[in-house]
Amino acid sequence: MEDRKVAKSKNHNLILENRGKLSISGVEHVDSFNENTVLIETVQGVLTVKGTELNISKLNLEDGNVVLEGHVYSLVYSDREGLQNKGVGFLGKMFK
Repeated sequence: MEDRKVAKSKNHNLILENRGKLSISGVEHVDSFNENTVLIETVQGVLTVKGTELNISKLNLEDGNVVLEGHVYSLVYSDREGLQNKGVGFLGKMFK
């Protein structure tokens, strides 16, 4: 994890428009995504976005910006350590 590029901006902001468009700044890495769940590492911790028909419409990790579209119904933060210990990834999902 230390070898990943750190977002240029240390600020972290969320803008949720009508629960249909979520703009996020301060993004370091997108860990996983599908149409129902997106796991995003930010400068403030790991953000889990849950919803339906989620789609990443903009991804720019150099600037640290992500835009999601779809129906958002949950935004939850957690620590990075929890993500590392959980074993997120292909094998982590198989043996959940």
